[in-house]
Amino acid sequence: MLTTEFEQHGWGEPVAAEYYCADSENGDHIDDLSEDALFMLISDLNDADNTFVVIQPDEDEPAWFASVAVLDEGGYEVVRRDTNRREHDVSVETAINQIAGDLTKWLAARAS
Repeated sequence: MLTTEFEQHGWGEPVAAEYYCADSENGDHIDDLSEDALFMLISDLNDADNTFVVIQPDEDEPAWFASVAVLDEGGYEVVRRDTNRREHDVSVETAINQIAGDLTKWLAARAS
């Protein structure tokens, strides 16, 4: 499991919110997600059997979520949705490091 690997190596600092997790289509699950862990999850996406990752609070009926999905034509569709703040943004990105950085900032804002 990725969680153990990241904890053992101390890669990255967890982002501000404490009670959310990331799940990918292939079953990878990470609690207390760091930017580096998010980068690794996105890097592992492919168009065959692991096409998306979803990040959301670890609770029933979460008020917000973010997802990253592989596009057939290349790149990634990034969705950010927060019903409490009436935000819904969909973009197409190609740089994994940019996606991970932007999502980390967006996730940190959910804690405030």
